[in-house]
Amino acid sequence: MNYDLQEMIFTFIGGLGIFLFGIKYMGDGLQKTAGDRLRYILDKYTSNPFLGILAGIVVTVLIQSSSGTTVIVVGLVSAGLMNLRQAIGVVMGANIGTTITAFIIGFNVKEAALPAIALGAFLIFFFNKERIQYIGQIFFGFGALFYGLTLMGDGMAPLESSEWFRDLTVSMSDSPLLGVFVGTVFTMLVQSSSATIGILQELYDGGMIDIKAALPVLFGDNIGTTITAVLAALGASIAAKRTAAAHVIFNIVGTVIFLLALPLFSSFITWITGALDLEPKMQIAFAHGTFNVVNTLIQCWFIAQIAWLVQKVVPGTDTTVDSKPRHLDQNILNQSSSLALSQAKLEVLRMGEFSKDALEKAHRYTQSHDKKDVSDAGQIEYAINHLNTEVTSYLVKVAAHDLSERESNDHSLLMHAVNDFERIGDHVENVIELVDFQIVNRITFTEKAKKELDEMYILTQKIVETAIKAVELDDVSLARRVLELEGKLDSLERSFRKHHVLRVNAGECTGQAGMIFVDLLSNLERIGDHAVNITDLVLEQRSGTA
Repeated sequence: MNYDLQEMIFTFIGGLGIFLFGIKYMGDGLQKTAGDRLRYILDKYTSNPFLGILAGIVVTVLIQSSSGTTVIVVGLVSAGLMNLRQAIGVVMGANIGTTITAFIIGFNVKEAALPAIALGAFLIFFFNKERIQYIGQIFFGFGALFYGLTLMGDGMAPLESSEWFRDLTVSMSDSPLLGVFVGTVFTMLVQSSSATIGILQELYDGGMIDIKAALPVLFGDNIGTTITAVLAALGASIAAKRTAAAHVIFNIVGTVIFLLALPLFSSFITWITGALDLEPKMQIAFAHGTFNVVNTLIQCWFIAQIAWLVQKVVPGTDTTVDSKPRHLDQNILNQSSSLALSQAKLEVLRMGEFSKDALEKAHRYTQSHDKKDVSDAGQIEYAINHLNTEVTSYLVKVAAHDLSERESNDHSLLMHAVNDFERIGDHVENVIELVDFQIVNRITFTEKAKKELDEMYILTQKIVETAIKAVELDDVSLARRVLELEGKLDSLERSFRKHHVLRVNAGECTGQAGMIFVDLLSNLERIGDHAVNITDLVLEQRSGTA
């Protein structure tokens, strides 16, 4: 291989790697700094599609990834916290929000790249406070972004004198569809429109491509970026597939519109460049921003039609979990603390039902290894966590009232039950992760181990179901039954651990299989412990016995 060509390729792909790392690292730092506010913004400020567009812009600017925003949106749709129309609005906003990267590049502050990397490294390695380290991540990622861009520009510089590349750009100028194809394919390969648009800015800044060829490539970049959402939706829920389909349709329709108006759009970009005296990189940034803003302004009036279309393209009924509280009425809270506690109890029981359902999904996943069960369990886990936050907040407000002794006891029971049901959900999540590890590493259990696991699952499910009934009916006898069943569960766990040791010693199973088996037993036993915690309070408060 010619050394110059080798150097050019290595410099370019190395710069691309650093650029992608910089974008990801900066986005992670921004996301960690923002904390849970990102999901909160999408949860609370998407009551209609237009608010969803604004929320999508804000969240994508914060995490520097339209694909990341789309993934969060899919989770909210699956959890029943957002409908498809709202999700489409957020996706549109995400397309606008992602243009901020091109504007950052347009400011062309390459000289700040290495100082930003140095400052970021200093904050990461010399401070123990997490928030300062996250800020360090932002600076380090920002610097890496520009340093990678500089390397890519250096790597692509020889293309200016390359005859085949000049022929390609001439062809793209004459045939916009070829430009769209090139932009789409390259972005699909890199899986980052920010990276491909950054490369386009470097090419245009170096005079290696003209505006007639650059704009169709820009349109293709927007289509190519949907590949991440499409890949994420493969094998996922119907809600995920529909959200991804909406993302693809939105960008394809926008590209068709702008291709039909390409001469007019080119004239507008040329005019605004002269009016604002834009540098070449900022010219591409303005073109990118204009494409996404105008595309959103056109299509936002047809969100209902897009939703209808994707439901036809992706038919079927989706399994969604309604995570929204049904009974936490603020008016009741202000009128009667006793009635408010009754309403909170209904939500706590919903949490209990969710935890029981999640455990059943985990049991099925252990047996069948069907990813649909994982998807369903993930939705249920999110519902449990969401209700945990809402119910706890509601109960804190109830506690501000003057409660009778009976009401105070009920309040204590519910607060503990909320926490224990949430912890059951966490242990179910642990179980699924263990089964995932088993599948990935192709670990198999003996038939005896499988039967013992089934016995543990069935008994644990019975314990959780009985605990829910004990709380629902305020039944001391059911609470005592939970204690009896949990004693049996402890005994089974000890017995099955011994059986596992004997199987390992006899060479019937591997040490790795034994490790997974024991961890599964342990998590199921702890689920039983949390069920007992709930019923202990029923016994204590209703019969005076521990």
